[in-house]
Amino acid sequence: MAQQGKRLKAAYAGIDREKTYALDEAVKLAKGGAKAKFDETIEISMNLGIDPRHADQMVRGVVGLPHGTGKTVRIGVFARGAKADEAKAAGADVVGADDLAALVQEGKIEFDRCIATPDMMGLVGRLGKVLGPRGLMPNPKLGTVTMDVKGAVTAAKAGQVEFRAEKAGIVHAGIGKASFGEAQLVENARAFVEAIQRARPTGAKGTYVKKVAVSSTMGPGVRVDVSSLSASAN
Repeated sequence: MAQQGKRLKAAYAGIDREKTYALDEAVKLAKGGAKAKFDETIEISMNLGIDPRHADQMVRGVVGLPHGTGKTVRIGVFARGAKADEAKAAGADVVGADDLAALVQEGKIEFDRCIATPDMMGLVGRLGKVLGPRGLMPNPKLGTVTMDVKGAVTAAKAGQVEFRAEKAGIVHAGIGKASFGEAQLVENARAFVEAIQRARPTGAKGTYVKKVAVSSTMGPGVRVDVSSLSASAN
């Protein structure tokens, strides 16, 4: 713990915790604070002026990051016949129907994202108690219940990110790795922010984006100037 304390103290030394930084500068500082022995994830966190407990204030969706996430995503697909073959050809890691459902019931979940064809939802629905708490339940609004299995698998593999506001109105996601270039991370961050802006619910009143910060997995958070988030701020 002492070693981690020294590392964090050194990382904070170059950051004014009372200041908000332009997005590109904040990303540079967060990237510079990634000193762990592994390739840390660069994350963005947004505090929104919403109350997700109300249905008309929920923020949820999916966005494709232009430079991907740098993370290998395992895809599970519930499909039969030609659609199962399509999923395998597209690079899905686990494909099946009743056999896959049995594995899930046993707790053998070897995928990070779950996709299903509409005809499989009767089967998948019975797995809600297992998949739901893990955030793996397929959802038409997120494009994970679809007949375009190839497109869904390809998008997920390419760096598509799901987001959902937490109870406190905070939404966050990984926008790349510390090994990414600063410009790539900034572009990914802006793509995520734009998706959040597009997902603004009808029930949101007043200031929508209240606070934003970026950080690395083990590094300090850096506050971002909200006015610098749009591409036009360059």
